[in-house]
Amino acid sequence: MKILIGTKNPGKIQGAKEAFEKYFKNIEIEGIPVNSDVSDQPLNEEIIQGAKNRVKNLKEYAKQNNINADFYIASEGGIQNLLSEEWIEFNAAVIEDNKGLNSVGISQGFPIPDKYMKEIKETELGKVMDRIFKGKELGKGQGGIGLLTHGELTRIDLTRNAFIVALTKHINGDIWQ
Repeated sequence: MKILIGTKNPGKIQGAKEAFEKYFKNIEIEGIPVNSDVSDQPLNEEIIQGAKNRVKNLKEYAKQNNINADFYIASEGGIQNLLSEEWIEFNAAVIEDNKGLNSVGISQGFPIPDKYMKEIKETELGKVMDRIFKGKELGKGQGGIGLLTHGELTRIDLTRNAFIVALTKHINGDIWQ
C-alpha cells in the first residue's frame, strides 16, 4: 500500500506509519514536502485548513509527477483558543484515499501558558520550545510534549493518534462513512 504524506518531518512520518500499520499490511510511506498555505504558526481554523491544503498540494504534486497512491495524508500542528480562555496545542490529521473519501482527526491537546503566546504568534511554538528547553528542532523528534510530559507522550504519539482517529472513516466501511 502506497501512502504519500505531505512532509519530510520524521516524527510526523513515524506517527502516520504507526497508525496505518495498525490496520494495513505492507505499508510504504513517502514523505514529500508541500506547503500548508497557512501561517508558520497555525492558529484556530488554520490548523485543519493547513492539513487539508497539504493534502491538496500533495495530490497536485503526485499528479504532476505521475505518482499514484492509495492514500494522501497530512498532519498540521497548531494552537486553538478554546472559549477565549485557554490556548491548546494539538495536531490535525487529514486523510484522502484514492477514491476521494476524506476524513479528519485530531490528537489530544496540551495547554500553552499565556505568557508564551505573544512570542509564539511572532515565531512559532517549535522555536519557543527550543529556546525554553535549550534544544534544536525538538518538533522533529519527541516534540515539546515529550519534554513537558517527561517522556510519557511524544509528538509521534500525538500524530499517530490523530491519524488513527481520522482512519475511522476508512476502516469501518459504509457504517462510518
